[in-house]
Amino acid sequence: MDFSLPLRKIIHVDMDAFYASVEQHDNPTLKGKPIAVGGQHRGVVAAASYEARKYGVRSAMPSKTAKEKCPHLIFVPPRFARYKEISKKIREIFYEYTDLVEPLSLDEAYLDVTENKKGMDSANLIAKEIRQKIFEQTGLTASAGISVNKFLAKVASDINKPNGQKTIHPDKMEGFLEELPVEKFYGVGRVTANKMFSLGIYKGKDLKKRSREELIQLFGKSGNHYYNVVRGIHTSEVKPHRIQKSVAVERTFFEDLFDEQQINEKLDSLAQELHQRLQKNNILGRTLTLKIKYKDFSLFTRSMTRENYFISPEQYFTTGKKLWELRPFDKAVRLLGLSLSHLNTEEKKQVSVQLKIPFEEFGDQ
Repeated sequence: MDFSLPLRKIIHVDMDAFYASVEQHDNPTLKGKPIAVGGQHRGVVAAASYEARKYGVRSAMPSKTAKEKCPHLIFVPPRFARYKEISKKIREIFYEYTDLVEPLSLDEAYLDVTENKKGMDSANLIAKEIRQKIFEQTGLTASAGISVNKFLAKVASDINKPNGQKTIHPDKMEGFLEELPVEKFYGVGRVTANKMFSLGIYKGKDLKKRSREELIQLFGKSGNHYYNVVRGIHTSEVKPHRIQKSVAVERTFFEDLFDEQQINEKLDSLAQELHQRLQKNNILGRTLTLKIKYKDFSLFTRSMTRENYFISPEQYFTTGKKLWELRPFDKAVRLLGLSLSHLNTEEKKQVSVQLKIPFEEFGDQ
């Protein structure tokens, strides 16, 4: 680790099996049972309780496969309004400590507590307090990782899950990274991991043996990232004002749609919902994308970009209709979606100031 870089105190907070845990909390008869949030007869698992995970049930798994792995699995329909309500409470707790909060989703966020509103030196104690407050106010558990950058904090938050936390202190970082499997490194997906395995690169220590030039030759510009990250260098800051790149609405249907009138009705409904969401946040965009998922799970997307911003639900609908007419197949449809990109948010310069102050104390793990 290059200690000449400004050392920060970053916490990654990750709720434990969030959607499933909310359902178990709100319906105590589900506690201790394997549950999956999602549709039982079709679709995919949105979240699985820890009891279900013991059987190999995972999020994004087809519901049919999940049921085969765990025949007594209980399916619960998702309640996104409820999840958002609890997520808002959790974020309010974060803001008691710092304004440098970068939400990644409803159930996880990065916090930069280098300088914090409580004047606390120990990031470890801040994480403990936050987790305790989350439990007291929501009845749900969270796990946390604490380190000097976002990558290490995120890796650390998985180590003592559920309902635990882990600090990767600067003086333990080198040994930790050398023993970390390469598939756990930020930016290493399945394909890249398999390529690394074929080259005899299984852990950080194997990756560290390769020169920057060699890694760039093997992995392109990502090679430079791998060279840095295995040495603990990951300078991405906590971004409290992440600039939104797109806004999307989509619907999965209980019965596959084939009738043109039904499609028109659903497109109109999606256009109205998209407009409401955009209007609420004062967002405009120039590129509309239609997403179609067919009964056989094949996916089609097509986009149209205008010189001027879309401004009305009628424009979303008529453009969506034109894109629908470009579809390659006349097959039953299981999902429709509309999304808007090239937003005016990208033109608004949002600047967040990161405080660079000397590293004082992380606290004990």
